Amino acid sequence: MIKPDSVTSKHHRRGTCRLCGSRNLERVLSLTPTPPANAFVSRDELSAEQHCYPLDLHFCNACGHVQLLDVVDPGELFSNYVYVSGTSPVFVEHFEEYAMTVTSQFGPVDDRLVVEIGSNDGTLLRFFRDRGAEILGIDPARRIAAQANANGVKTLAEFFTPGLAREIRREYGAAKVVAANNVLAHADDLAAIIDGVATLLADDGVLVFEVSYLADVYQNVLFDTIYHEHLDYHSVKPLAPFFDARGLRLTRVERVAPHGGSIRCYVQPKAAAPAIHASVRWCITAEEDLGLDRAETFRQFGERITGLGSRLRSELKSISAAGKTVAAYGAPAKATTLMYHFQLNAAQIDFIVDDSEWKQGLYSPGLHIPVVASSEIYRQRPDYLLVLAWNFADPIIAKHQAFRDAGGTFIVPLPEMRFI
Repeated sequence: MIKPDSVTSKHHRRGTCRLCGSRNLERVLSLTPTPPANAFVSRDELSAEQHCYPLDLHFCNACGHVQLLDVVDPGELFSNYVYVSGTSPVFVEHFEEYAMTVTSQFGPVDDRLVVEIGSNDGTLLRFFRDRGAEILGIDPARRIAAQANANGVKTLAEFFTPGLAREIRREYGAAKVVAANNVLAHADDLAAIIDGVATLLADDGVLVFEVSYLADVYQNVLFDTIYHEHLDYHSVKPLAPFFDARGLRLTRVERVAPHGGSIRCYVQPKAAAPAIHASVRWCITAEEDLGLDRAETFRQFGERITGLGSRLRSELKSISAAGKTVAAYGAPAKATTLMYHFQLNAAQIDFIVDDSEWKQGLYSPGLHIPVVASSEIYRQRPDYLLVLAWNFADPIIAKHQAFRDAGGTFIVPLPEMRFI
């Protein structure tokens, strides 16, 4: 059992499951504590202390939901967020397909309201606007929201709450589509968000959300997707009764590629919801076959992670002993977890390349490795590039064939280590 909620200045530990409210929770995996995964700092901030918070994964013995209980102040995590979707061509293409799929399955959105919770730079909403929708974004990251507004995507720089949902419905009317991508992994009070969605949805409306899928995290040892922004690690079996208790129905699930493996879920008001699609049962059966409804499965998960870390450190030690140099490619949030838990730092990694101008010129959270533009690959000429943005490894490698032609080698650490 978990002790009752405890509170500190910037984080607290909750004592109940986010989906079912049970206190029958047990810790099944402890990763190395880290700072917030996107807490990049400027040169002027290098001397300031960055606090590390626990990364302990817990299993709910009542409903099977897997989650972090240590909750970092969302203002600290998201108000100065530096991740933007539009910098990734892969995600732009994914969101174009997303909008097309939703409108083909649930009808046209001409002159209907489409709201996205956690809308980031508005990449997805623009594709809905192209299909005739009235669009509205909600995102607490102030700089990104301001940029989205400047680019013509109306965005409220706020956290989504039931109160805000009521205000939006009064001003704009009910929503045909509410989208939320990774938001249901980021939120501590899931019930409040879904209550707000239920308020906002039209009778024929649909909530469409994507989250990293626990089955893929487990099967492919994608442990680095565990970080403080991701409070919840979703599987279908616990989600179905959660929505059912709130007057909604999980009607369909699709497995999609982002983040190493995600699920796209469709949720509709019960009164208008069609029969539950077979995909929901298929997912639940697959989860049971993997043992995702048992705590012991995740204790064994930790042993597999340890093995991967030992191999990577050994390879990097051999590279260093041979007098070769290593840089990294990609500064996603997941890199913070991987580097801390695998004990990688500036002694092994000279610099990190990232294609986002939002991150270039900054230093990585806690470890303070400089983040630079890709031109530094060809100026400093490292012998190896460790691809921390491993879910984009193939397009990164294709884009930088010149690095390989000059004798360089890519190291892709996950899902399986490979040298290219």
